[in-house]
Amino acid sequence: MTLVKILWAGGLLAAASWPATATPAITVLETKVISHDAQYYHGWPTVARRANGELWVAWSGGREAHICPFGQVQAMTSRDDGATWSWPRVLLDSAIDDRDAGVLETVQGTLLVTTFTSLAYEPLLKKQAALVELSTNGWKSAGMKPEQFARWKACHERLNDAERKAELGQWLIRSADGGKTWSTRLPSPVNSPHGPIQLRDGRLLYAGKELWATPKRVGACESADDGRTWRWLAEIPARAGETCADYVELHAVEAASGRLLVQARGHGVTNKFETLQAESDDGGKTWTALHSIGVWGAPSHLLRLRDGRLLMTYGYRRPPFGNQARVSADEGRTWSEPLFISRDAANGDLGYPSTVELDDGTLLTIWYEQLKDVPKAVLRQVRWRLE
Repeated sequence: MTLVKILWAGGLLAAASWPATATPAITVLETKVISHDAQYYHGWPTVARRANGELWVAWSGGREAHICPFGQVQAMTSRDDGATWSWPRVLLDSAIDDRDAGVLETVQGTLLVTTFTSLAYEPLLKKQAALVELSTNGWKSAGMKPEQFARWKACHERLNDAERKAELGQWLIRSADGGKTWSTRLPSPVNSPHGPIQLRDGRLLYAGKELWATPKRVGACESADDGRTWRWLAEIPARAGETCADYVELHAVEAASGRLLVQARGHGVTNKFETLQAESDDGGKTWTALHSIGVWGAPSHLLRLRDGRLLMTYGYRRPPFGNQARVSADEGRTWSEPLFISRDAANGDLGYPSTVELDDGTLLTIWYEQLKDVPKAVLRQVRWRLE
């Protein structure tokens, strides 16, 4: 196995002596594709590590493309720290598109998987139908091939308009037996790609956005019953001059002191793909306004390492296309310069990395991306180490 060592400004220092702004070195140990079925597009994964060491990765699979009607929530497992992965299984498949999948094991040993349903493909289907109807050259001037259009149309017409609209929602499923069986889908008040987190006081905290409500609030929810039910906790204030419409795809972490951090993807005209951050020092009851931390790239996944430092990993959709990480030694008050954990993607259709820490202290990050000369997006994994 080839070792690639990447040194960054800040040098190689002992963790205990790092100033808050120092940037560590990293060693990339192995990078590989872990998705099994190249005929499908794989998107928006989350990896979690169970108390017994088993790894779970959940994602939106069964897809033809970034936007299509076929998305399913799929998952696979590894019992050897990601050296090998099981064949995928379908956990949830609604009659419309099931997207971004988060996964978490709670302190009670329950597995939670989150997702949301979408009709974002409808405009594409309607546009294609109009092209076919207006075309004087048949399918030559239309965007889809006849067989693809027939598949999309057949999938779409399983429900009528009212039934499709009723399918829109933010969802989670629960398993109390290690993933052997799963509950029916339960509504959740918000959605975000990587789902909720476990707090040390036993609560679950879910930072996210209301996707289908009016108004679409951005904030935090909590569950005191292991994810069965949720209650709204607090809105997260917008940065001056912005509104909640400017934010999507949040994730949270609890620092060693109990301080809570949330990071959000900017989605407005002035903040597109900027990562913003808010903090709470009262268990999530109140939050600072979202503010800049000097990071372009999103969405972010947050992890507290065993040594107390915080790690953020996020997609970087500018050349060189890839994924970056940053470290904070002061509970998110400052962040290091970026560390590239990958930078060889074909284009900006990538990201949503999430990370777990293994027993030996190495880190394992999984994301999706479009590789050069590969027609469909894959799931990719890197094992690496902070020096």
